Amino acid sequence: MRMVQAIIRPEKLDDVKKALEVKGFVAMSILEITGRGEQKGILLEYRGENVEVDTLPKIMLIIVVDNHDVDTIISIIRTSGRTGHIGDGKIFVLPVEMMARVRTDEEWR
Repeated sequence: MRMVQAIIRPEKLDDVKKALEVKGFVAMSILEITGRGEQKGILLEYRGENVEVDTLPKIMLIIVVDNHDVDTIISIIRTSGRTGHIGDGKIFVLPVEMMARVRTDEEWR
């Protein structure tokens, strides 16, 4: 099993969720986070003054899938989450040694 962690723009969340659901991937955790990438934030104008915004709001999706589904998940997130501009996000894939369901004590290794 693998854990896919995807950091995306908040405005792309609905597009990514719908695209994943169409392919049968409905289970995910969604976290509201802040962060910054290589651009180190952005400059905004507020009441005539330049204001540096160091971190920006992002969404993190956490999805645990079978190994053979990882490439499909990554492709879906890339396609549906892309705007073509800096700040579209990152995808990380981590190994999962074990997963357990709290309610039933089921385990997957």
